[in-house]
Amino acid sequence: MRYPFSLVLISGLSGAGKSTALKVFEDLGFFCIDGLPFSLIRSLIELFQQNALDKYRGLALGIDIRQIDLGSNWFELEQELKAKQIPFELIFLEASDVELVRRYSTTRRPHPLSHSGKSLEECIKEEKKKLSVLRDRAHLVIDTSFFSIHDLRRTIQEKWLDKQGKNRGFRVHLISFGFKYGVPLEADLVMDLRFLPNPFFIPELKKLTGQDKKIQEFVYSNEDSKQFLAKFQDFLSFLLPLYAKEGRYRVTLALGCTGGMHRSVATTELVAEFLREKNFLVSVEHRHLGLG
Repeated sequence: MRYPFSLVLISGLSGAGKSTALKVFEDLGFFCIDGLPFSLIRSLIELFQQNALDKYRGLALGIDIRQIDLGSNWFELEQELKAKQIPFELIFLEASDVELVRRYSTTRRPHPLSHSGKSLEECIKEEKKKLSVLRDRAHLVIDTSFFSIHDLRRTIQEKWLDKQGKNRGFRVHLISFGFKYGVPLEADLVMDLRFLPNPFFIPELKKLTGQDKKIQEFVYSNEDSKQFLAKFQDFLSFLLPLYAKEGRYRVTLALGCTGGMHRSVATTELVAEFLREKNFLVSVEHRHLGLG
């Protein structure tokens, strides 16, 4: 059976960034749970198998030292996943002892093994030993000793997207709008398209919208318009991957004309088609189309 979802298991030393890693996958559209007992992992996988949670891209589950009989339970789960041919990735996060001690000193949170009365250094040493089985079996090991939260986010995102396909975790939201109704407040970038030919003054085109091919052909019929569209698409091809590389998950681009009915809508439709061909996740909103 082919499983339509991705399964990511995230483990690592306490303080190495597991919680941050789970938040990264949550932002990528995964259903995330931390500290789920091994016995319930199977049930959750079966739930996804039945497409009960098909709005998510996959499962991302946190595994840590709190789970009882970690080693034996892991091998049992791993064998079951392989027997059922369920593809999965195991990511292990670690950091140097010095950095882990520094982080615990900064946050003043207790180590999960501190109840035993051991020192923090002893707790870290014991945790490394208990989690060695997962580190040895991990598909990806990330040392976060010199990472900020943003560095960790960027690293996980880049490494995961390399496996899944370029640009697939980065979303571009396109908004067409009319300047006379106001610029969308959430826009990261705004493009003024009021220099393009305006179909509003052509009687047979006035009542059509930029979603109609006739409008798109009219707006982009001359050489200046064609050259602009080509340069704009080339600009987006260069710019958007830089946002993704920096760790951004979403960029909102607002394209405006006077009334938000013709030029902005036509351009938004053409740009959305172009970006989808480039393998970006694109969503489109024609905010003022109905007001014309």
